[in-house]
Amino acid sequence: MKLHSFFRSGASYRVRIALALKGLAYETVAHNLRTGEHKQPEFLRLNPQGFVPALELDDGTVLTQSLAICEYLEDAFPAAPALLPADPALRARVRAFCDVIACDTHPVQNLKVLGRLRAAGLDEAGVNGWAAKTIEDGFAACETLIADQPGPFCFGDAPTLADAFLVPQFVNARRFGAKLDAFPRLLAAEAACLALPAFKAAAPESQPDAD
Repeated sequence: MKLHSFFRSGASYRVRIALALKGLAYETVAHNLRTGEHKQPEFLRLNPQGFVPALELDDGTVLTQSLAICEYLEDAFPAAPALLPADPALRARVRAFCDVIACDTHPVQNLKVLGRLRAAGLDEAGVNGWAAKTIEDGFAACETLIADQPGPFCFGDAPTLADAFLVPQFVNARRFGAKLDAFPRLLAAEAACLALPAFKAAAPESQPDAD
């Protein structure tokens, strides 16, 4: 498999975590978002949205969208560790947690949206404030969604896709100066994750294209 990625991309980070937790080997193909490599015709043939990540399977099939890729990995490689609970209701709750981050939080403070805010005349402090508030709102929902769940991870004693989506969002949260003291349950889950080798291997600073 080939993972088309960028080391600082939160969405790529999610997929790297899922691959590492599953113990799956892959080749990294880096696309520098800062220099526009993701907008080049050769990449747009893989993903017409021009987003990373894209997972290129050995038969040439290309999968896009981080949640879809992670669910493919769960379906195609069901052996332990499972990244989604067996119980249907709990499984749906993990997916909902992931959606809060992947659909309602991260996209509203990604590079494309922040660029449009700058183009509309918002100064850098305003742009960063927008991003921080967006993340804080998303984290407030996530904190409540797992309030009744045992730790140390988001949904119990082993990481799930919820953790794979949470940890990269913390990187963005700190980058933009989001206030995190109100989210002790999320912070505890992050700490448990960062102690695991799979999360360390997937971290931005551990990637071949990190600078």
